[in-house]
Amino acid sequence: MALNSRLLAAGSGWRVEDVVCTFGPNDRPFEERHETPCIALVTSGTFQYRSERGSVLLSPGALLLGNHHHCFECTHEHATGDRCLSFHFTPEFLDTVLAQLSGARRSSFVIPHLPPLPALLPILTAAEAARDDEGEHGFEELALQLAGAVFTVQAGADWKIPTPTRGDQRSVSATLRQIEAQAQEPLSLHDLAATAAMSPYHFLRTFRGIVGMTPHQYILHTRLHRAAVRLRRTDDSIAAIAFDAGFNDLSTFNRRFRRKMGLTPGAYRACPTPRTKVA
Repeated sequence: MALNSRLLAAGSGWRVEDVVCTFGPNDRPFEERHETPCIALVTSGTFQYRSERGSVLLSPGALLLGNHHHCFECTHEHATGDRCLSFHFTPEFLDTVLAQLSGARRSSFVIPHLPPLPALLPILTAAEAARDDEGEHGFEELALQLAGAVFTVQAGADWKIPTPTRGDQRSVSATLRQIEAQAQEPLSLHDLAATAAMSPYHFLRTFRGIVGMTPHQYILHTRLHRAAVRLRRTDDSIAAIAFDAGFNDLSTFNRRFRRKMGLTPGAYRACPTPRTKVA
């Protein structure tokens, strides 16, 4: 198994890499160290991330947060492989970002991750779309926006790290993989709970505690994320994108997209830079 990293773009105080991991349950984990502060967007797969700030299960849309010179360990106890967009910064770069933010005072991360937050979706979608294009395509702007957004969110919330059992993580990981593969399908809470081998009530509480949102919210987040990336990448009709993503009618898609992204699908496609409410 392997961990492959490809440099996408770099500038003064920052760089971004496309990281593909093919490790699985049979591969022995090993300790690593963040040589620079890191914010990594999970774009596919699931894995466990352990650092001195806590242990979490990461899934698509979540952000891994790594502090300068802190040790960590990534494991794939439940499934094989993941892919991340990994943004690395110098401490000086982050200090300049922090100086421009009202209410944000810590240049280090107090938590090991952020769950898939709707407020961050425009930035994450733009970064994923840019990854598959040639050239830098505004990665410097994205690096600045991402750092600012993470510090702003961190400053405005009292985050508590869940302490799920390994069995809970294994069960939720299975449902996250199911959603990743079938997000466009009608996935009910009952069906997902059956995959996790839990009662619907226990599954709902456990999923929300680990992922940071309910299964329904996560499915909607995944659908909107995929639709937004496709709007950036292709000239396909908005209706086709909406239906392929799992929305049954165009008006519902337009309403939900505007609510989460701050723009209509058409305006979002035409907008050259991402917009966010938190940075």
